[in-house]
Amino acid sequence: MPRGIPNAKKDDSGMRYTSMHVPLAPNPKQLGASYLKSESQTLWGRHAARKQKLPAEDVPAPSQDQRRGSHVIVIHPGSRWLRIGKASEVTPISVPNVIARKHKSPGVMRPRSRTTPPSSTSQPPSGDEYAVSPTSDDPFEVKLASITVSLRERMRFYKLRVTQNATSIASTFNEQFRPEIIPEVNDPFRVEWIHEPDKEYLVGEQVLRIADPQQLNYTVRWPIHGHNFNTRDYPSVQMILDDIETIISTALFEKYKMTRGDYKNYSVVLVIPDFYDRAYVREFVNILLRSMGFKQICVQQESLAATYGAGISNACVVDIGAVCASVACVDEGLVIPDSRISLNMGGNDITEFLYVLLERINFPYRDVNLALWHDWLVIEDLKARLCTLAEGDVALNLYDFVVRRYGKPTEKYGLRAYDEIILAPMCIFEPRVIEFDRKRIGSRPISSSDVTEEIIEHPADHVTQAMIISTQHLLPPPPPQPSQAPVPAAPPEVSGRSSLPSENGAKLEQQEISLPSTANPTPPPPTLPAGELVEVSSEAADMEVEEKAAQATHPPQSAQQMRIGSVPSSSSYPGGLPIDVCFEASKLPLDVAIFNSARACGGDDKIRKYLQAVLVIGGSAHIPGMAHALESRLQAIATPLVPNMEKVQIIPPPKDVDPKILAWKGAAVLAKMDSVADLWLTYADWDMLGMRGLKDRCFYLC
Repeated sequence: MPRGIPNAKKDDSGMRYTSMHVPLAPNPKQLGASYLKSESQTLWGRHAARKQKLPAEDVPAPSQDQRRGSHVIVIHPGSRWLRIGKASEVTPISVPNVIARKHKSPGVMRPRSRTTPPSSTSQPPSGDEYAVSPTSDDPFEVKLASITVSLRERMRFYKLRVTQNATSIASTFNEQFRPEIIPEVNDPFRVEWIHEPDKEYLVGEQVLRIADPQQLNYTVRWPIHGHNFNTRDYPSVQMILDDIETIISTALFEKYKMTRGDYKNYSVVLVIPDFYDRAYVREFVNILLRSMGFKQICVQQESLAATYGAGISNACVVDIGAVCASVACVDEGLVIPDSRISLNMGGNDITEFLYVLLERINFPYRDVNLALWHDWLVIEDLKARLCTLAEGDVALNLYDFVVRRYGKPTEKYGLRAYDEIILAPMCIFEPRVIEFDRKRIGSRPISSSDVTEEIIEHPADHVTQAMIISTQHLLPPPPPQPSQAPVPAAPPEVSGRSSLPSENGAKLEQQEISLPSTANPTPPPPTLPAGELVEVSSEAADMEVEEKAAQATHPPQSAQQMRIGSVPSSSSYPGGLPIDVCFEASKLPLDVAIFNSARACGGDDKIRKYLQAVLVIGGSAHIPGMAHALESRLQAIATPLVPNMEKVQIIPPPKDVDPKILAWKGAAVLAKMDSVADLWLTYADWDMLGMRGLKDRCFYLC
């Protein structure tokens, strides 16, 4: 019998497997090596020991009065603004995240292209003051009528009167109004237009003061769109990275007179989205470490940074930005991966919808064009001053606004509006009026699918449990398994639309709240997008407490069960699902997305925990009545579904802290902590390990 071959006697043939000597397995009791068993033997420990042996670099010694964090730059990039500054400062500098470069052919000008809304001022027949009927068969009119129905029901619940013929009164006034000319000497806020620029590129506020970018052959681009790079307006990703680097370096030079040679003395804390693209983070870190040459970097997600800035450890963070909104739950300093959900709507959609509504009542400024920045600022100013989510503020009031254009005198207009000021911000709760398919036109992925990442991709990198819960009514039923015992029939699912009779005889549509799917769910017709949802008033929600309470005890299916049980092998969507779950989940109303994000964290205790600590940040958090609008809608959803549900609470931001900069403030807090020394990633570590090193150092990233 050959030596070293175990169990040779049990072999039927008894032939040798090889002519080479096969050694036996080593005895683990005799192994005494300590390789990589102590902290000093890791890569980070060896680098720290190597730094102690090297001579000290020529770094300026900190002065006695130098504040902590003065050598740390905190960068929070966004679709509309770049917030950047030293961690030792109270507030950052906010720079418009836009750049204009000289080009032979005219370029594009964001934020939006001009839309032509339907014009209609007819009123429903007289009768019940809360009655609403669509003025035509136009799909937009039908969608607008459904939002108006929701507003009327809330006004009925709060016993608020409706002004009859308010739309016709406002239209008549606006049509007859003529602007007042303001002399330039009497205009304290006149714009210093740039009509003869001599630079190859302009950044930030200077771009917005260019008289006519197309005539001056300037290409105006916004390098970031939502939670990713703006691939719609750029022919290549490298051009996006060059523009981002130019904007950051220009902002640092104008504020701190910091040149490229000074970057090696500064560390960077980068704030990234909650549901981030790995290629986005990789390219951004390459810009800061490899291209610009900063000393070291630390990455933090927006929700976690917001909790740092608010001084709380547990919260459901709702970030409403210019292009998109995100919801994520934070538990004891860690973002729960399955609670993340991204919504493809934001403050820009409110601005566009307000413009459409004002055009319906004969907006007095006839030449408005949202493709021009000065006209976009006019609607933005009206949104900031007029829009509200408090039903008690709806009244037929008179407003004024000022239009400043290059080569023309300043004009002051008057405007009368009624419920347009509340219907516009209600689009984030009734997103059926938003054209989600149009937003995807022209966008393309950053990295190719043929490129293999250096770290293993997890299913949560593409699809989260909150997204699965939100779209499980669109997924096909799992295939039957005859080997298992038959599953008893569960109560019918309430993720569809049930018509509730209202007091005025009209039909209300039950707001779509994706509940756990049953054993044999019936998928809805494909023409029903996930974003077409209508809010139920608190009164209507109370009518169904007993009906829905029995179904609140069923736990949702896990994301893994959904992926395994209902996914065909030939699927090409992210996460291996038969539908584009990320896109369909991005159409949800904001209140439903918050509830589903809390549901993805666990049972009823988790839902109660996070719905009592909702933190709203971002520019749209300034809308008056936002806290009450969220509380009332979340209360109407959670009370029938969650046992012993207490009052939903919206946490206000700390005193004298702008919600727009709360995430930046939290990142600055992290940069001044002593524990941040263990989170830094140097260029040598990044060059050797890449994204693996970032995951190891910034362990809290999900």
